[in-house]
Amino acid sequence: MTYDRLVCGNCAAPVSEGRCPVCRANRERLQQGGPFAGLNPAALLALLVVLVAAVALLAV
Repeated sequence: MTYDRLVCGNCAAPVSEGRCPVCRANRERLQQGGPFAGLNPAALLALLVVLVAAVALLAV
């Protein structure tokens, strides 16, 4: 999920606008992410299937 769809519980504005300190802090935290932060769930599932298949081929 991207932060542009999230609504702040503090000011009820979109987090992407960064209207309050809570929005800005969460926006920074979400932008840092990790190596898989930009992938959607379908891409993560496909990556998992490929990894399981690779392990299965190595085990045979």
